[in-house]
Amino acid sequence: MDKKTMNQMIKESYSSLSPGQRKAAEFIMKHANEAVLLTAFQVGRNAGVSETTVIRLAYALGFSGYSQMQEQIRKDWLAGKQHAAEENDSYIINAAKENLFKRVIDQERKILRQLLDQVDERELWKAIDALIQADRVYIGGFGSSFAAAYWFYYTLKQMRVNVYISGPHGFLPEDVCDLTEQSAVVIFSFPRYRKETIKLASFAERKGSRMIAITDRQLSPIGQMAAVTLTTDELMDTGHHSIASVISLLEVLIAGIDEQDRERIAKRQQELEILYADQELFVE
Repeated sequence: MDKKTMNQMIKESYSSLSPGQRKAAEFIMKHANEAVLLTAFQVGRNAGVSETTVIRLAYALGFSGYSQMQEQIRKDWLAGKQHAAEENDSYIINAAKENLFKRVIDQERKILRQLLDQVDERELWKAIDALIQADRVYIGGFGSSFAAAYWFYYTLKQMRVNVYISGPHGFLPEDVCDLTEQSAVVIFSFPRYRKETIKLASFAERKGSRMIAITDRQLSPIGQMAAVTLTTDELMDTGHHSIASVISLLEVLIAGIDEQDRERIAKRQQELEILYADQELFVE
């Protein structure tokens, strides 16, 4: 079994941490490159808590003390591939001279590169396997998140049976009452977070369904509840939330499903093409 990363340990224990420990944990997640060199006192000062709170955080996460926790932080930081700093400096220097179109495209490129660096392939494959093996898949997306949710729903429905989706303003109990422990529930949630996502997640938990979160960060409200959390903006410093990063993440999921379940997908798409031709749905 793979050892858990510092971020995974914080996510799993976050709800049971004290407010002060949460501040220290969030500082470590956001500033790991600084935390690898700081003492417990310095981490506490930066996070706005006491040195004792930082040490208690180490105990709460299962470490023997702060030095062992810091060693884990160092290992995780060294294992990661951080390329954003140089790109960010270049972007700041040149942004004022660039036209609007180029600025937007460069920002999207930076976001997609960051997505590549932060993505956890093991979590991706867990999500892919769950979506293939589920007896039914329910997709929830509310408000602005509905657009990405519907794209995923429409694409996935062409690949497998028993795929359902919420409305943009909520979901009906009748639509989710048949969920089982073999079902998968995919929930999209981006700022500002909608209360409907928590209601849907709570319902999925009661049913024992496998929950997959598509969200901006691990510690978003829905990110803390899901069995698998896939994030798009975990390490971004801007307040910009890119639909391009969301769709790119979904395209990776679709590609993985296609690779792992190709025979069944091909059969379904052949059947759909016959129906499309009978209905004359498309302009040839």
